[in-house]
Amino acid sequence: MGVERYLNHPTFGMLYLVAPAGDGRDVYATLYAQRMFFLVTLQPRGAQFEVIPYQDARHYAELHLSRCRRDRSPEAEGWQQLFAQTFI
Repeated sequence: MGVERYLNHPTFGMLYLVAPAGDGRDVYATLYAQRMFFLVTLQPRGAQFEVIPYQDARHYAELHLSRCRRDRSPEAEGWQQLFAQTFI
């Protein structure tokens, strides 16, 4: 998998990338309390954070993982490990 990505949320601190969600959005999770998930849209003047439920975050991650497997992406194994660490 590529480089790990982190963002700093103004209230919840460090977030780490869980999966791309498409349409310029990504799913991030809180680094320390790993059960709070955000759909993040990066914009030229900052980022928009939308809190999403656990099941929605897992769904986005499963879709991304399926896409990686279908495309035989060399990063699929790394995304699988991240999925397991985050959701299992």
